[in-house]
Amino acid sequence: MDNRISIAQTRIGRAPLILKACGLGSCIAVGLYDPQSRLGGLGHMLLPNRPEDNPLGAEGKYVDIGIARMVDELVQAGARRDNLVAKVAGGANMFETTHQTLINSIGARNARSARQTLDRLAIPLVGEEVGGNRGRTVEFDLATGRMLVYCARDDERITL
Repeated sequence: MDNRISIAQTRIGRAPLILKACGLGSCIAVGLYDPQSRLGGLGHMLLPNRPEDNPLGAEGKYVDIGIARMVDELVQAGARRDNLVAKVAGGANMFETTHQTLINSIGARNARSARQTLDRLAIPLVGEEVGGNRGRTVEFDLATGRMLVYCARDDERITL
């Protein structure tokens, strides 16, 4: 089974699966995990919020609805909602312009949407590696709940 999560996709699974999202720039990877059942999910999300007039079917594309859908899928698969914790990586400002600031870039808005959505759903954010101007790749280990973040340019590796 392929463990890679493409842009605008979410996937859930159970240990010993390791889910991987490659090439995060302004996109954000959101990992959700229930340490008791060792069920988890990872989303590679592109935009902060689904517009009101957007039809159903593109949930993985948007941070707000993508997280909510992953929570529902995890609970249906046997995770306990009260046990879920989250980790977030990405949200870089890859191409700053004079009209774009670190506060209003798509990456910053994606990170803000993730934090707000997790807060609204009462899911603790226990680790994050967001912002800056470097791309990232993440591996989310469903056996341990660890998210390994590989940072472009300087080969730094961060464990969340």
